[in-house]
Amino acid sequence: MRTVYFSRDYSPHDHRFLTALAATEHEVYYLRLERSPQGLESRPIPDSIKVVDWWGGRRRLRLADWPRAMYETRRTLRSLSPDLVHAGPVQSPAFLTAVSGGHPLLTMSWGSDLLWKARSGWGRWAARWTLRRSDAFTCDCDAVRRRAVALGAAEDRIFVFPWGVDLDRFQPGPAGPLREQSGFDPDDLVLLSTRPWEPFYGVPELVEAFVQAAADLPALRLWMIGRGSLRPSIERQLQEAGLTGHVRLDEPVTNEQMPAVYRASDLYLSASHGDGSSVSLMEAMACGLPALVSDIPGNREWVLPGDNGWWFTTGSSESLAGGLRKAVEGREALEGMGARSRTIAELRADWDQNFKVLMQAYEFTAARAK
Repeated sequence: MRTVYFSRDYSPHDHRFLTALAATEHEVYYLRLERSPQGLESRPIPDSIKVVDWWGGRRRLRLADWPRAMYETRRTLRSLSPDLVHAGPVQSPAFLTAVSGGHPLLTMSWGSDLLWKARSGWGRWAARWTLRRSDAFTCDCDAVRRRAVALGAAEDRIFVFPWGVDLDRFQPGPAGPLREQSGFDPDDLVLLSTRPWEPFYGVPELVEAFVQAAADLPALRLWMIGRGSLRPSIERQLQEAGLTGHVRLDEPVTNEQMPAVYRASDLYLSASHGDGSSVSLMEAMACGLPALVSDIPGNREWVLPGDNGWWFTTGSSESLAGGLRKAVEGREALEGMGARSRTIAELRADWDQNFKVLMQAYEFTAARAK
């Protein structure tokens, strides 16, 4: 089957899908809409994937570029004449495919496109327009599925599967030398955050909560791996609180290094305002970490309060600080919680098993053209 995989950029998630697709019998063409200046993924695109040399994929799109993007998408898809177009996020590649008459179209949500960007205005209109013209739809959790149905997706054409992780690579193990090399002592309680340093991911309240909790919990250490526009304000806030020695700010590391990072940590944090099935959360769970996460629908599907972690009120630094205190008070229970996280990951986050659902979606979508 001649398949076009049309995505916004080249991220670790795209690498995951393209690598899996390269191992199938599909003839896969990769259409890239934009290019991030700093780069999102350093691993090469699999050799068998045919990268389309077209107008897009060279830089970030501006508002003025959209008419040209529509024209070029239509022209490129017609020249490729695919049996299936797999496109997402909803308001960008999937929307452009629908506008261009690309068919059959399997629209794939990336979570925030429907949970956050489709709340109102153009984002909501574009999502409704695209979903009603899609031959099938796939997403990573029930929260996104419900949102898609509310926006007009046909319920009998939806395929739900968590994107999952490589359970052989992401698995529990000893902390190893990385914990000590990173400046953490054995008695420290290392809190790990891997989300981008932007307001959408709740970074301001996460840092404020740490400042509140660390005032009377000296064992707390915060390890933030990422980058983003909030770095200057994060550094300023920590300096004013006298906590720069209690926080480590690191640039993103490679996917190969991430299992060691999880194993060197004690508790995974995410304050995101909108997620589907977060891959970083699943990675942390697969490595045996309990989690303290914002109380949003996507997180509720993975974290059970008191079992493998806790929820806190989304957007509330006070609630998050309370969760940190609860983790310290119940520190002796964290190892058992982490073991239950691993069990949940084995049952539901196995990428090799979950990918089979995408292949079922491909067969269903391609049949719509017959």
